[in-house]
Amino acid sequence: MVGPGHGTRPCEADAPEETPSADLRMPVLGAATWVGALVGVLVPLRAIPVAVLALLAVLGVAARLLDRGVGRRLRAAGLPGAGPGAGPGAGPGAGPGTGQVVRTALAAGLLLAAAAGVATVHRVGTTTGPVSALAEERASVRGELVVTGDPRERSGPFSDYVVVRGRLAVVEGRGRAWEVRSPVLVVAPTDWVDVPLGSRLAVSGRLVPAEGSDLAAVLRARADPEVLKAPDVWWRGAAAVRAALRESVDHRPPDQAVLVPSLVVGDDAGLDPRLAEDFATTGLTHLLAVSGTNLTLITAFLLVLAQQAGVRGRGRVVVAVVGIVGFVLLARTEPSVVRAAAMGTVALLGMGRNGLRRGTRSLGVAVTVLLLLQPWLATTVGFALSVLATAGILLLAPAWRDALARWMPRWLAEAIAVPAAAQLACTPVVAGISGEVSIVAVLANMLVAPVVGPATVLGLAGGLVGLVWTPPSRIPGTVAAWCVGWIIAVARWGAALPLASVGWGRSAVALGALTVLCLAAVPLAPRFLARPRLVLLGCALTAVVVLVRPPTPGWPPERWAVVACDVGQGDALVLRAGPASAVVVDTGPEPGPVDRCLDRLGVDQVALLVLTHFHDDHAGAVEGVLDGRAVDAIDVSPLDEPATTAAAVRDLAAARGIPVTVPAHGSVRQVGDVRLEVLGPVPGAVRPAPSGAGGARQRDGEGSGANDASLVLLAEVAGVSVLLTGDVEPPAQRTLLRTVAARPGGLDVDVLKVPHHGSRHQVHELLAAVTAEVALVSVGADNTYGHPDPDLLHALEAGGTRVLRTDLAGDLVVTRPVRTDGPIGVVTGRG
Repeated sequence: MVGPGHGTRPCEADAPEETPSADLRMPVLGAATWVGALVGVLVPLRAIPVAVLALLAVLGVAARLLDRGVGRRLRAAGLPGAGPGAGPGAGPGAGPGTGQVVRTALAAGLLLAAAAGVATVHRVGTTTGPVSALAEERASVRGELVVTGDPRERSGPFSDYVVVRGRLAVVEGRGRAWEVRSPVLVVAPTDWVDVPLGSRLAVSGRLVPAEGSDLAAVLRARADPEVLKAPDVWWRGAAAVRAALRESVDHRPPDQAVLVPSLVVGDDAGLDPRLAEDFATTGLTHLLAVSGTNLTLITAFLLVLAQQAGVRGRGRVVVAVVGIVGFVLLARTEPSVVRAAAMGTVALLGMGRNGLRRGTRSLGVAVTVLLLLQPWLATTVGFALSVLATAGILLLAPAWRDALARWMPRWLAEAIAVPAAAQLACTPVVAGISGEVSIVAVLANMLVAPVVGPATVLGLAGGLVGLVWTPPSRIPGTVAAWCVGWIIAVARWGAALPLASVGWGRSAVALGALTVLCLAAVPLAPRFLARPRLVLLGCALTAVVVLVRPPTPGWPPERWAVVACDVGQGDALVLRAGPASAVVVDTGPEPGPVDRCLDRLGVDQVALLVLTHFHDDHAGAVEGVLDGRAVDAIDVSPLDEPATTAAAVRDLAAARGIPVTVPAHGSVRQVGDVRLEVLGPVPGAVRPAPSGAGGARQRDGEGSGANDASLVLLAEVAGVSVLLTGDVEPPAQRTLLRTVAARPGGLDVDVLKVPHHGSRHQVHELLAAVTAEVALVSVGADNTYGHPDPDLLHALEAGGTRVLRTDLAGDLVVTRPVRTDGPIGVVTGRG
C-alpha cells in the first residue's frame, strides 16, 4: 500500500534530479510556419502551389530519413519499435520516438501549407480590390480613415512631413464609393502631427502604389485632417499615460527626457540621430524600440506588487493578462508591439518552473500564432531579431551561465550569459543589416543591464503618478532619467572606442561564413567559459583590440587624391590638401559615416568644408566633420534652403568661430594642394522653389531651387582634375553646359562626380562634353528613388567612362598618376 507522499517506484526519492531539456517540437512547427509565410509573401502568386508542394516533398523525405535513424538507435538500445518515452530512463528529456517524428513532420507540413495559404489570402486581399486599383491609376480620392499608428514627423530634403499608418474604411474615387478595410500609409503635411491614435478622419488626396504586401496603397494627403470620431476611451487613457510620462521627465536634459519614454513604451519622438547611431554601434538599439524586455519587466513588477498585496493563484494570471494588455495599449497595437508582447510572454514563461521546456514550447506557439495572424512579419528584421534573441536566451544562456558559475558568482554569470547568448544568436542578421559586427555589444549590455529594469519601472511609475499630480511624478521620473543617463554614457563611450565594431560585409559568402562561425561557437562556448584563464585572456585580447585601432594594411592608398566616402544616400567627398589635411565637399546625412571615413583617411584638419547646398543628404552631418578636427572655413550655397538646415549650419559654425562665406562665381582659390574654381551657380540663376512645391518639382525632374543652387566646383588635386556637381538638375545643367562650351578647349577632366546621385534627370550633352575617365556615383544601397538610373550608367560607359558606385564598392578612392602623363588609379573600399 502506498502511503501519502510516497511514489510508485521504491528508489524514486534517491534518484538524481533530471535536468529538463528543451522541447524542440514546437520550435520546429514554428519554423515550418515561418517558411510557409515566406512562400506566401515573397513567391509569385502563380508559383506558390508548386513551391508548397516542393517543400512538402522535401519535408517528407527528411522526416523519413530521420525516422529511420531514430528507429535504428532505438533497436540498438534493445527497444525495437519503441515509441516516445519508452524504456529505462525515459523522462521529460527523452528524445523523440519514431512515431513522434512522423507526427511532427505531418503537423509541420500542415502548418507550412496553412501559413502559405493565409499569407496568400492576406496578400491578395491587400494588393487587390478598389484601393489598390485606384492606387495603380494614381487616382484622387476622398474617404474615411481610422488611425492605427502614431504620426511620425520626418525631415525630407525639401520640407518636413508626417507619416502615419491607418485603415481606409470608406474610399470614393472615379465616381464610385466602396466600404473597405485597407491598410494604407499616409504621407501628410505637418498639421497631421497631432492626429490622435484611434480617431476616424475624413481625408482626401492621391493614392499611389505601396511597396510591400502589408499595405494596399500610400495616400498622399492634401488637406488638413477632419476628425469625424474621437478615439475610444482606452486609447485616450493610454495617450494620457504617455503624456504624463513625458511630463515626469521634461525637466531633465533632452537626451534623457526622450530616452525614458522610449525605454518604457517605445515613444522615441525627438531622439537625436547621432545618439541612435551610438546605440546601434554598441548593440543597444533594442532599448530604443518596444521589445519583449519592456513587457517582461513591467509585468514582472506588477506580479511582485500583486504578491505583496496577497494575490494568489488565478488572480496572478489575471494581473499578468491585464499587464500585457495595458502594455500593448500604451506601446500601440502595431505589429512590432504585438510581436514584442508575444516574445515578452515567452520570456515570462521561461522564467518560471521548468522554464526551458515551457519557454521553447511557448516560443514555437508564439511564432506560429503571430505568423498565421500577420504573415508579413516573416519578412521583417525586427521579428527575426526578436525570435533569435529569445531562442538564444532560452537555449544557450543556461549552459553558458552554468559554465561561468563554476568560478564566479551566479548573478554575475547570468548577467554575462544572457546578453552574450542573445547577441550571438542575432549576429548574422545584424551583420546583414549594418555590414558590421559589434565588438563591444556584450560589454555594453552588461554595463547597462543593472539600470534597465529600474529605469523602465520607475519611468512607468512616473507616468502613472502623473495622471493624478504632476509634481510628485518628477521624483520617480528623475531617478529613471539618472538611470537612462548611465545608459547614454555607456553608448557614447562604447561608440567612441577606436574599434567598437568591425566591418564584415553583406555578401552571401561573408554572411554564410559568419553564420558558420556562430554555429561553431555554440558547442565550444561552454567549454571555453568554464576555464577562467582562457576567459580572462580572451577579455584582455578583446580590450587591446577595442582600445587600440589596428592599422589597416594599404589604407588609405599611398597616393590618394580624391575619395567619395560611402555615406549612404548622400554625398561626402574628400580632396587631399596635404598631410592629415583635406578639403571636404558635403557631409552626407548622418555624422557617423563621414566621421569614420575621415578617420580612416587620417584627416585631422579640414582646411575647407564646402556645402554645395543645404539638403540634409549633403549638409546634415556637419558635426561628423567637426568631431575632433579643426575646420578653418566653410563655403556654402548662395540659397539658404531649407532654411532650418542653413540656420543650423550657421549657428554651429558661429559657436566654433568658423567663418562661413558664399564663394563668388568664377573665383579661384588655392587650399593647400587643392585648386578650386567656382563654375556655378551663375549669378541671377538662383531662385527659391515655390512654397510647398519643392518635392514635386524634384520628382518631376523640373529642378528645384536648392538643387540648382548647388555650388559646382572644378578642382585639381596633385594633377587629378575633378568636376564636383552637387545635385544640379537639367535647368542648372544646361547653364553649366554653356559655361563648359565657352571654355577654351571645353572641359576634359579625370573624374566626374555624377550629379544628383545618378538621377534619371540629366542633360546627356553635358556628360558627353565632360570627357571624364572615371565617374563617381555616391548613392545609398536599396534607395527608394531609383538612383542611379540604368540608362544614365549605360550612356556614361558607352562614352568610355568607368563608373563606380559607393553602394556597391564602398569608399571610392582615386589615386594620382605615378607619372605626369600616366593614368589615374582607382581603389575601392570593398576590393
